[in-house]
Amino acid sequence: MYFLTKELYFPPVDEATYEGILAIGGDLSTERLLLAYRNGIFPWFNEEEPILWWSPPERMVVVPQLYKVSKSIRNLLNRQQFDVTFNQDFRSVIRNCQQIARKGQDGTWITQDIIDSYTKLHELGHVQSVEVWQNGELVGGLYGVDLGHVFCGESMFSKVSNASKIAFVTLVQYLKDHNYKLLDCQIHNEYLEQLGAFEISRETFIKVLKS
Repeated sequence: MYFLTKELYFPPVDEATYEGILAIGGDLSTERLLLAYRNGIFPWFNEEEPILWWSPPERMVVVPQLYKVSKSIRNLLNRQQFDVTFNQDFRSVIRNCQQIARKGQDGTWITQDIIDSYTKLHELGHVQSVEVWQNGELVGGLYGVDLGHVFCGESMFSKVSNASKIAFVTLVQYLKDHNYKLLDCQIHNEYLEQLGAFEISRETFIKVLKS
């Protein structure tokens, strides 16, 4: 594992540990975050811990051009119970992602430093949000880092049933329409798998990222 200094640098991703930890320390500056994402690296750490930088051996992804919307989600979309917007309330989205209770999780990795850093990235146009509204109330959404051909999803939330699914599928359709190559979902979990994401090797992911 590499210990970062003030130098704007990351080691090669194949030097990550078996679990995927590549480096520790550094900062959450705009320049370092963009360098990380452009090289298949992302920060993930708990409150009161040093910054951990990850590049896992398997990457959870969606290929927008190949994505098939399930019948149940199509039915949800057809009911038109929700309104969806892009970049209309990023701050509320990231704050809800921080505060929403998650099964099996104690605390959050979305610290105030994370919020400040990604808000700055959003203001610079590098981070996008999707908002899901019901009767004028924000009930779901997600945000992520937009690299122009790969969208790196960071977190999502849902206050009512299916709201995050609507955000996810709407984002995938947007990425498909704009010829993105991948939606990066980072690390496997069952919910993402249910939504249609699957794992590819780090090597394949980096190849697409660099193409």
